[in-house]
Amino acid sequence: MSNTDLQAAFRDVFRGHPAGVTLITATVDGEPVGLTASSVSSLSLDPLSISFSLMKRTGSAGKLLRCSSMLVHFLNDAQSPIAHSFATSGADRFAESQGWVTAETGEPLLPNSRAVIRARISDTAQAGEATLVAAEVLDVSETSTDSALLFLGHEFYSIDGLQPF
Repeated sequence: MSNTDLQAAFRDVFRGHPAGVTLITATVDGEPVGLTASSVSSLSLDPLSISFSLMKRTGSAGKLLRCSSMLVHFLNDAQSPIAHSFATSGADRFAESQGWVTAETGEPLLPNSRAVIRARISDTAQAGEATLVAAEVLDVSETSTDSALLFLGHEFYSIDGLQPF
């Protein structure tokens, strides 16, 4: 299989693999910064840590790498328009109409997210074109029991109505 074919097959596999949708926000140099991330996962219970990957070291991703702390918002299914705006270059990511407030710790906070984790970067590693980030969890708050927002095949979905086996 050629490298081009291998990359296409790789993309197809992950296009069919659903992932939860999060927004990672911080304040850097007095300005709000944020991006969507579907790579967030639990990393360790001791120390309590999460991990995620960033595909660039410029723009919002580069700024996040310089933040003192961040908020990871686990989105509900009603927040797909906000996820779209964060995934669109040049869009107003912190529109007042979306309900953003400033957390007591200074980060942009979307209070009606399903859950929010506050964390600080503890380690990074370069892996090809991506930067892997490990972040120590400082606080966790679950704010609603709404259905999670999922990303699958370039579309957002709700898990509402799924049946467990």
